[in-house]
Amino acid sequence: QAARTLCLSNTSNTTNAWRFARACFYLSERTTNNVTKADIAEQGIAACHQVLARQSASVPAHYYLGLNLGELADTKRNMSALKLVRDMEHEFTAARDLDESFDFSGPDRNLGILYLESPTIISIGSRTKARKFLQRTVEVAPNFPENRLNLIETFLKWNDPENAQRELKGLEKIWPVARENPEWAAHLPDWERRLTLIRRKISNDAK
Repeated sequence: QAARTLCLSNTSNTTNAWRFARACFYLSERTTNNVTKADIAEQGIAACHQVLARQSASVPAHYYLGLNLGELADTKRNMSALKLVRDMEHEFTAARDLDESFDFSGPDRNLGILYLESPTIISIGSRTKARKFLQRTVEVAPNFPENRLNLIETFLKWNDPENAQRELKGLEKIWPVARENPEWAAHLPDWERRLTLIRRKISNDAK
């Protein structure tokens, strides 16, 4: 609500607009009702379009447009969702071309997940591309735990314990410092949950 108020108070302020789009994404991501979720995401999408109409090279606008499109796609279970996937790919690629490091290699991270989770036959799914972009996130932002967590989970999904263990060692090295970073406090519960599952999975596989 605070971000929306700021956005509406000065409709020509591009920073306020993309920050509102960011807030829409965060709220939509946590909303379970599909009608409400879609409405919030569409507000974020509209805000990003307003920014891009004035500033086509806005990295945050392309980035949060892609994320809100993803939230909208989650509310659909038909061919229209597949078109949104293509739109997401376009926006994340645009953000990546402008600033690969934005949001701790966020464009690469989201492209990797998009290629990982999309169908391979009727959509853009690609194991090769997923691996390429998820590995790139660790190269660009090696100290951001989300990047290594995604890569480890992907290797485990692909039954590749050797690479998963290698990436886990890298995560263990940065973990003590990362978990004390106040800027990442909101992510910590999810990261710790996922790390616990990863450790358990690797331990069980070893046994």
